[in-house]
Amino acid sequence: MRGLDAIMTKSFWNRLTKAWARVEVEQEKEVEEAESNMKKTESKVKKTEDHLDSVMESAMEEFRCFEEEMNRICMAEHDSLVNVAKSERKMSKSVEKAATFASNKYIEAAAKSASASMKTALKKVHPS
Repeated sequence: MRGLDAIMTKSFWNRLTKAWARVEVEQEKEVEEAESNMKKTESKVKKTEDHLDSVMESAMEEFRCFEEEMNRICMAEHDSLVNVAKSERKMSKSVEKAATFASNKYIEAAAKSASASMKTALKKVHPS
């Protein structure tokens, strides 16, 4: 019986060792597969980050170009408005001079008319 126990024990330990070895091999395969998947994922993350950086860089460059164009447009409009204001200022000075001249002529004409009316009235009152 002792021999049978020894054989069964040895057989048990052989099967146990083989099962343990299979489990270790399967575990190593799973670890290798997990590491491989992790490397693939890291590679994809890196590519995605690079793409995001590229897109952000392009967007910032586009924004800078837009900002420069807006500054040019604003400066052009500002300069145009300043020129219009200067032109209007000159025009208003000319209109002011014309109005002053017309007003002086009107006053002069009114004074001559009043003077003529007074002379006529005097001639009627004091005929010569």
